[in-house]
Amino acid sequence: MIKTKSIEEMTVHEIDPIRDPRWNEFVERHPRSSIFHSPKWLLALQGAYGYVPLVVSTSPPSERLENAVLYCEVKSWLTGRRLVSLPFSDHCEPLVNDGIELDCLLSHLKYRVDKYKWSYVEIRPIAEAPGLTTEFERSVAYYLHRIDLRKDLSELFRGFHKDCVQRKIRRAEKESLDYEEGSSGALLEKFYRLLLITRRRQHLPPQPRQWFRQLIDKLGQNLKIRVVSKNGLPVASIVTILHKNTMTYKYGCSDTRHHKLGGTALLFWKAIEEAKNVDCVSFDLGRSSMDNEGLIAFKEHWGASRTAMNYWRYPHKPNQAPSLWKTNLINRVVSMAPDCSLIAAGRLFYPHIG
Repeated sequence: MIKTKSIEEMTVHEIDPIRDPRWNEFVERHPRSSIFHSPKWLLALQGAYGYVPLVVSTSPPSERLENAVLYCEVKSWLTGRRLVSLPFSDHCEPLVNDGIELDCLLSHLKYRVDKYKWSYVEIRPIAEAPGLTTEFERSVAYYLHRIDLRKDLSELFRGFHKDCVQRKIRRAEKESLDYEEGSSGALLEKFYRLLLITRRRQHLPPQPRQWFRQLIDKLGQNLKIRVVSKNGLPVASIVTILHKNTMTYKYGCSDTRHHKLGGTALLFWKAIEEAKNVDCVSFDLGRSSMDNEGLIAFKEHWGASRTAMNYWRYPHKPNQAPSLWKTNLINRVVSMAPDCSLIAAGRLFYPHIG
C-alpha cells in the first residue's frame, strides 16, 4: 500500500516557468492544462504588463514536475501587491493530483502573503477547491462555457439555436461578407478599431495595443484575428487561440450598426470549422458573469455547456462595486472622451487591474 504524505511532510519548491524547461514539458503532457499555463502566454503577460510568473511545486529540482500552482506577482502602487493565478486569464487550474497537494501549495502562498504583507493571493480554478484549513474563501463566481466538438459539423450546426445562430450564419453567407484571418498588423488595426467602439459602448477603455502585439509575437500562428467586412468596412472581429486540443475564444468586438448582417455568427462558425479540422475536442467560450443573462444566452445558443467556476482568495477581500454616482460619472466620462484619451487610459490602468 502506498502511503500518502501529509502536508507537513511535503517540501515546496519555487521555479521560474519561463526558464525551467520542465514547465513546458509538464504543460504539454498534463490533461488539464490550458493556453493560460503555456510559457508563451506567460511571456506575453510579462512583456505587456511586467508581471513576474512563478510556480510552486512539491517536485524536487532534479525530478520532473508532477504538480504545480502557477501564479504571477502583480505589484501596483494603485491597487496593491498581490499574487494572482492568473492575471487576464479566465481560468488557471491548479495542476495537482489531489487535495492534499493543493492545500500544501496554497499554504505556501498563504505564508508568502503573510510574511511579505501582500494584499492577497487569488486562484482561478475551473474545478479544484481549497480545503478549509487554507482559509481561502470564494471571492467571485462565474460561468464557464465550452462547446463539445466531438460531433461532426452537421450535428454541431443542428444543435445551434435556429433563429439566433443558424439563421444569422445563413444571412451572413448571403451578404457575401469579406472574411480575413491571420495576425498581421493590418488585421490588428481593424480589430482594434472595432474593440475601441465596443469598449466605449461598455463604458470601459480598451486593452493596450501592446498586449495584443505581445500575444501575436509570442503565440505566433496559434493566434488568429478573424475579421468580417462589408464593402471594405470591418463590422465584426474575434480573437481565437489554439492550444493542444482546445480552441479558445478570447476577445470579440463589433459595430452594432451592422449586427443584422450576421458577421459575428459567421466568425464563430469559421472558427468552429477550423477547430474541427485540426481535431480539437473543445471550444472554450470563456467566463461570463452570472448576472450577464445576455452573454450567457449567446453562448448557450451555440450549444455550449456551462460550468460554475469560483475564484478563491486569502485573505478574503470581497470585490467592491463602485457607488452609483461613481458609475454614472465613469459612464459619462467614457462616452464623451476622445479615442486617444480612452486608449491612453487603457495603457495607464490595465497593468494595475490584472
